[in-house]
Amino acid sequence: MKDLAYLNKFFLKYRWHFIPGILFVIISNVFGVLPAQVIRVAFDLVTENIAIYRLYSGFEKQNVIYDIFGSSLFLFGVLVLILALLRGMFLFFMRQTLILMSRHIEYDLKNLIYRHYQELSLAFYRRHSTGDLMNRATEDVSRVRMYLGPGIMYTANTLAVFVLTVGMMLTVNVRLTLFSVLPLPVLVLVIYYVNSIINFRSEKIQERLSALSSFVQVTFSGIRVIKSYVRENFIRDSFTAESNSYKTHSMALVKVQALFYPLMLLLIGISNIIIIYVGGVEVMKGTVTPGNIAEFIVYLNQLTFPVIALGWVTSLIQRAAASQKRINEFLHEKSEIISTGAPHHVGGQITFDKVSFTYPETGIEALKSVSFTANPGEMVAIIGRTGSGKSTVANLIMRMYDADKGHIMIDDKTVDNIDLENYRSQVGFVPQEVFLFSDTIGRNIAFSADIMDQPRVEQAAKDAAVYKNIIEFDKGFDTMIGERGITLSGGQKQRVSIARAIFKQPQILIFDDCLSAVDTRTEEEILNNMGQIMNGKTSIIIAHRISTIKNADQILVMDRGEIIERGNHDFLMQQRGAYFELYEKQLLEEQENA
Repeated sequence: MKDLAYLNKFFLKYRWHFIPGILFVIISNVFGVLPAQVIRVAFDLVTENIAIYRLYSGFEKQNVIYDIFGSSLFLFGVLVLILALLRGMFLFFMRQTLILMSRHIEYDLKNLIYRHYQELSLAFYRRHSTGDLMNRATEDVSRVRMYLGPGIMYTANTLAVFVLTVGMMLTVNVRLTLFSVLPLPVLVLVIYYVNSIINFRSEKIQERLSALSSFVQVTFSGIRVIKSYVRENFIRDSFTAESNSYKTHSMALVKVQALFYPLMLLLIGISNIIIIYVGGVEVMKGTVTPGNIAEFIVYLNQLTFPVIALGWVTSLIQRAAASQKRINEFLHEKSEIISTGAPHHVGGQITFDKVSFTYPETGIEALKSVSFTANPGEMVAIIGRTGSGKSTVANLIMRMYDADKGHIMIDDKTVDNIDLENYRSQVGFVPQEVFLFSDTIGRNIAFSADIMDQPRVEQAAKDAAVYKNIIEFDKGFDTMIGERGITLSGGQKQRVSIARAIFKQPQILIFDDCLSAVDTRTEEEILNNMGQIMNGKTSIIIAHRISTIKNADQILVMDRGEIIERGNHDFLMQQRGAYFELYEKQLLEEQENA
């Protein structure tokens, strides 16, 4: 239960659902116990009046006795019906409080998990798959809700029934009660043994379900690649293998439960036999009446469903504990990026002072003592081979990660001393891997604003040289984009992503190799527009093509995490170093392709 202890704060929050719900459980069971006493009186009445009825055989009073006898039984029947109706009413109230409480807590828990996910750093998402994240926020929370609602409700009901019923049985006959509950200690031992098995297998089921969800999510995201390589049969077989693994673990749990429930019914049946046998002996001794035997059987039958439910609730709680343990693992994760600074109006100066960084999830050293300064109004370009650390510079400027060594300064303030939300709201970022939401083109461009500003959206599209493409669609800016922008070409997706950054009107704009799918003429148009838009502001452009960056104020050439050359285009060409070799190579490739 230590994992489920995290949920105790919700019981305090919804105490005015929880406390009345428990009271309704107790009251409903009081009305559930009383009919047994009515049946005892009625049974004894029948036994006694049959003898009197036979005694007056042949006399007129026999009919009077018969009428009194019939009326009494009718009243007892009506009384049992009224008690059942009252119990049903309080059972309704019980569900309306406890089950409603579980739904409220489910809502709160999902929001809590989602909010916590958003606070975690990029490194967290690199370590965990999307399917696993989704499964913990949906399937695991649903299992926890079953504990919060039905689990608590039936547990409280079982305890109330047991205390009230056994208490009433003890007032009738202690010896008969002891014999009736004799099989229960065996049941407790069985539950204790089965608990550990259920818990272990429940955790395995959830792990396999997460793996299955991740597999499906990745498959659907990469459906074009799968179809292009004709790997449908292979993926289908892989999915079958994942499904079989989940089925195997689920069947292992079902087998435990399948043996558990019949064993409980056997123990309850043994209790019935014991009551009839021992009760018959006690009746012959004269210590109890036949009505007491009927009362005991009713009591025992009332214990039947709670005892059966005990097995189900045990499984339910164990599965909830396994799910809450998985949820707690993420809720206890701390973000490596902590915002502790004050809001700051960004002027645009960026300074890297001997910055080194190693990716924690891979151990790859991406930057080694990198130093440079980008002043407001400057366009700083970064070029280099794949894996040279260019995108890492962009991630550190955006503070997706914190540097291991050195300092990153924004206007003479270290970036970790600036309020993160305020800072990022002033930075425009176009990532290397373009991501568009499944929404309209207009809403994708205006993503940074709560209110759609159509003139600004259209101007941003014009500046990103994508306006003409958009208006050619039947619905223009209201055209729905498929998941991950699947309905647009690569170049269109890149330009819509650029328009999204321009719409934000940032003080710092970062292009992370986002012009690779754009032709040279369109690229030149976008860069010319950028020169006007970012006047007095800072632009960081990461690229592979020299044509993209040759007009930059400062060019940084990177290799293996270090800046090996720096300067403008003309200066670097005169140096005849790595930049010159790259220029010559690209020029030769263009001539060969021409």
